[in-house]
Amino acid sequence: MLSLYINNMDSNKIIKKHNHITDLISRKQVRQSINLIKELIEISKNGDHRQQLENIENTYKNMVKYTIEGVHDPERHKVLTRMLQSLLELADRVKQEILARYSGWHTYWLKENSLKEQSLAGISIIETIDDLAFKEELDAWLRQAGTVSPDPESEHARKHRQLVDNIFNHLWLTDKYGEAETELIKLIIRSGKFEWHEQSLFVSAITLSSLRFWESEKIQILASLYRDKTEQISERALAGLLLVLYYYDKRIQIYPEVKELLVELSEDSNFREHLKITILQIIRSGETEKISKKLHDEILPRVAELRPRLEDKLDLDNLLPEDLMEGKNPDWSDMFKESEDLYKTMEEFSRLQMEGADVYMSAFANLKNFDFFRKILNWFMPFYPDHEAIDVLYRDEVLAAGTNELAEALYKTPFICNSDKYSLVLNLQHLPASQKEMMLKVFRLELEGLEQMRDEEIDIDPTKGFKTNVTQYLQDLYRFFKLSPYKKEFDDVFRGTLDFHRTTLFRTVLRDNESITTFADYYFGKDFYNEALDLYTEMLKDNPDEAQLYEKTGYCYQQLAEYEKALEMYSRAEMLDRKIWTLKKIGFCNRRLGKHGEALKNYLAAEKMDPGNMHTLAMIGHCYLDMEDFDSALKFYFKVEYNDPDNTRILKPIAWCYLVQGKYGQSKKYFDKISKGKMNGHDYINAGHLALCMGDRMRAIDYYRRSIIEGKMDKSDFLEIFNDDAAMLITNNIDPDDLPIITDYLFFDLED
Repeated sequence: MLSLYINNMDSNKIIKKHNHITDLISRKQVRQSINLIKELIEISKNGDHRQQLENIENTYKNMVKYTIEGVHDPERHKVLTRMLQSLLELADRVKQEILARYSGWHTYWLKENSLKEQSLAGISIIETIDDLAFKEELDAWLRQAGTVSPDPESEHARKHRQLVDNIFNHLWLTDKYGEAETELIKLIIRSGKFEWHEQSLFVSAITLSSLRFWESEKIQILASLYRDKTEQISERALAGLLLVLYYYDKRIQIYPEVKELLVELSEDSNFREHLKITILQIIRSGETEKISKKLHDEILPRVAELRPRLEDKLDLDNLLPEDLMEGKNPDWSDMFKESEDLYKTMEEFSRLQMEGADVYMSAFANLKNFDFFRKILNWFMPFYPDHEAIDVLYRDEVLAAGTNELAEALYKTPFICNSDKYSLVLNLQHLPASQKEMMLKVFRLELEGLEQMRDEEIDIDPTKGFKTNVTQYLQDLYRFFKLSPYKKEFDDVFRGTLDFHRTTLFRTVLRDNESITTFADYYFGKDFYNEALDLYTEMLKDNPDEAQLYEKTGYCYQQLAEYEKALEMYSRAEMLDRKIWTLKKIGFCNRRLGKHGEALKNYLAAEKMDPGNMHTLAMIGHCYLDMEDFDSALKFYFKVEYNDPDNTRILKPIAWCYLVQGKYGQSKKYFDKISKGKMNGHDYINAGHLALCMGDRMRAIDYYRRSIIEGKMDKSDFLEIFNDDAAMLITNNIDPDDLPIITDYLFFDLED
């Protein structure tokens, strides 16, 4: 039975079981975790692992026995911590061993090849840097680096690229770092023989290694690389550090040295500021799919509808006049007069872009199929003008003359991540000549604008460079985990990255009021109400007299449809600071809870504070409607109609009130007005009810049919609404026996 299980190995099941084990260990459920590790060891058939687990189990049994017998051991906590660490490491090793043997993943194929090369070099265990299979190539590069400027096609350049590949793979695929890895990293950083973009790649390798196999030493290395403050390296190290700490949050309590590191780092105000910037950018990644969907479903189709007019208005044959950078385009606002929603959407798109939102994910998702992206390290390659991928442009008849400017502009633009910049370059060579020429014009102007913008922005915001670098890198990482052909081999760290505020990292470093407020308000502003609620409720403990906190907490509960809790928060806010807004929110919650009389009192009180407010008058009308006091409801609806004659929505409840009262003539007058505009499914049903009450059954059937066809209403939804309205129809003298016949006739007709 076991062999059958192995032959049909499901890697996901192994990963889930391993995750369950690590969760149990983090909760100190030792006995249960040991039993599950035994099951994994049975699959791996590794006798050394079995023996190690038996030793841990025996130690734990003795600890349990001594504790129950009342034996005092001052070292018990330390022993338990080391035991939990040993269990975690053992579980990690067994998982890696099983996946290496059965998954068939590219990761483990690379790892096996590296081990074979090491074996061929005559060394099976790497203890020092001299044991590395590529040590000879490394020494050769250290001697020659900086003395030659090789052609990218030269043997020297090829060997160097292979060395970079080897270092990347070694740092990524090594489970536990020892002296060799520590010395290798120091050499890379301190020797001055590796370019910043190569060092950046190695930081990504350490991050990937940390995510694949936990080790506190790797955490310390990432923190050290951040603290070196080398531009591009520091940002990547911090982003990697945060993602690793987020991914392994449950383990941090078991590794006191990591907690101590966070406390030490938190003493640096720059670290706290960088941490906030990076965490907010990671959280922003949660919006990427929503933004891509909005772009695909709303913006691009509407731009396509305007395309002929856009081409005429913008004179695309002469796309870039010299003064375009100064914003002189008098036709811009006129062109969008008939499409104001689109104009607002494009403004929102620009705002999101300036905030650092990932607005280009969908645009570049289909440009990741080049061979360039079959190599894992290229997903993390920083864009720089001298990269060999640029060389193809120098051989292009159209692009050759402007390649330097194009590459420089791409390098400096803050709005496109590194991965997408390479996609753009690789795709350029396949474009028609006219589009290539247009792109050159665009990037020449882009370069001019960027030079000025960069200097101005850094003067205003000293962290601008950090924000740009960390944003681009996180977007590179996001694309790797979402789009890479090897993505199934990596647990997606961007899945559910909204709850950073619940992590040990956040509670240790960002526990000050300003930081908590920043994140709470960010969540709130982005409609992440569950997350905002966590922080607002925590803030209320220290600020029990702050009305605005109660208001925001109440609004979160309201948006989550927890109206009782929302009502409690709004009521407390109203006691501290009486506002019309709060009164109306209390009325809203009371109405949702079916407390129509209470809601009416709230809205009447609000109306006294702000007489004539159209929204308040309408809500008072709704409360009377809920209470079936139709005459009173109409009085308030008429006030809205009189003061706001362009508001066609107020016609609907007026028409309904007259219908319910049996005043069909007056009701028809309003339904006729409604029919001149765009009607929805409910409008058609109500019009059908009126026709039915007036004795015109065929006209009623026609309206009901249109509610389903033109109103795009599901048949089951129609039937539910129709049945809800049955009591009103019967009150208006419709025979109850006729109602099912009417719906059956309608559905027969639709089927035919």
